[in-house]
Amino acid sequence: MDRYLLSEMLLPFLGGVGAFTTLVMAVSSLFELVRLVVEAGLSISVALQVFLLRAPGIIVLTFPMAMLLATLLAYGRLSADSEITALRACGVSLYRLVVPAVLLSLLVTALTFLFNELVVPVSNRQAALTLNRALNRYPDFRRENILYQEFGEILTPEPDGSFSRRQGLTRQFYARSFDGQEMRGVIVLDVSNEALSQILLAQRGRWDPRENLWVFEEGTTYIVSPDGTYSNIATFSRQELRLSRAPLDLAQEVRSPEEMNIPELRRYIEVLASSGDLQRVRRLQVNLSQKYAIPFACLAFTLIGAPLGLRPQRTSSSLGLGLSVLIIFAYYVLLFVSQALGQIGTLGPEVAAWLPNFVCLGIGGALLYRANR
Repeated sequence: MDRYLLSEMLLPFLGGVGAFTTLVMAVSSLFELVRLVVEAGLSISVALQVFLLRAPGIIVLTFPMAMLLATLLAYGRLSADSEITALRACGVSLYRLVVPAVLLSLLVTALTFLFNELVVPVSNRQAALTLNRALNRYPDFRRENILYQEFGEILTPEPDGSFSRRQGLTRQFYARSFDGQEMRGVIVLDVSNEALSQILLAQRGRWDPRENLWVFEEGTTYIVSPDGTYSNIATFSRQELRLSRAPLDLAQEVRSPEEMNIPELRRYIEVLASSGDLQRVRRLQVNLSQKYAIPFACLAFTLIGAPLGLRPQRTSSSLGLGLSVLIIFAYYVLLFVSQALGQIGTLGPEVAAWLPNFVCLGIGGALLYRANR
C-alpha cells in the first residue's frame, strides 16, 4: 500500500515541479532578462546563462508547491475511484493512509534543505556575478565610506586609581575608499580606555591574513588625554595593529541572503551585530530563520493537501491545480506579512519565520481530524 501511494504521488510531484518552475521563472526571471536584452544590450547567450544559473534557486522553491499538488491529486484520484473507501473497509485508518505522504514530504524537506545549502547560494552568486560583469557593474565590495563600529568593554578610571568596566562603543573604523585590496583615508578611533583615547590616521591600510593584523602606512597617531589635549603625537611610515578584520568583512560582504548558506550568513550577522547595525541584523536574522523554516513547508503543505484530497467527492486535475494555487498564494501572503513583522521587531525572528508553517500545520491537523471522524 505504501509503495502504491508513493507511486501515485511521484508523477504529480515531478509534474508540479516542472509546472511551477516554468511559471515562477517566467514571472521572476524571464521578463527581467528580456528587458535587459532589449534596453541594456545584454547578449542572449549571457541572458540564457543567467537564466539557467537562477534555475536551482527557483526549482527548490517549487518543492513545497509540488508536494501540495501531488497529495491533492493522488489522494483525490484514489478517493474518486473509491479506493480510499476500499482501504478503509479493510481497516486502514486515514491517519495510516497519510503516513507515506508524510514520509515523502520529510524526504523532500531534507532534499530542499541540502539543495538550499549546497547548490542554490553558489548558483545565485554566479548568476549575479555573470550579470554584473556583462552590464559592467561591480558591486562585489563596498567602494566608499566603509564605517564600522565595534562595541565592547570600556575602562573608566575611578578616583582611587582603579578602573570600572562598562559596555559601550570601544572603537570606530572609517575608510574613505576601498579598491578590493587596500583601504585609503583610514581613521581609527579607539575609546576603550577613557583615561587615554587614541586616534590613528593613515593614508593606506590593508589586512595581512598571514599575521592576522592590520598594516597601516604613512600616518599619524594621536594620544588624547581626558581633558582633550594631545599628550603624544607620532608619525609613522608603517604600523601594525591587531584589530578585528570585521571592517574588511563588512566591505567585502555585499551578497544577499540568497547568495549565502547558513554558516556564511551567521558569520555576516555577527559582523553586523558587532558594528551596531541592529536594524539590518534583525532583517538578516529573519532570513536566517527562514532558511530552516521554509523547507518544512513541504510537510505543512502535505498535511493540508492530503485531507483535502481524501474528501469523498470527484475532483479533476484542473481543480486540484487551482486549489493548490490558492493555498500557495495564502501561504506566501502570510509569509510576507510575518517576515515584515519580524523585520520591524514586532515578532521574534524565529516566530516570524515559523509562523506560516505552524498555521498550515494547525489547519492540516484540523482537516485530517475532521476527515477521520
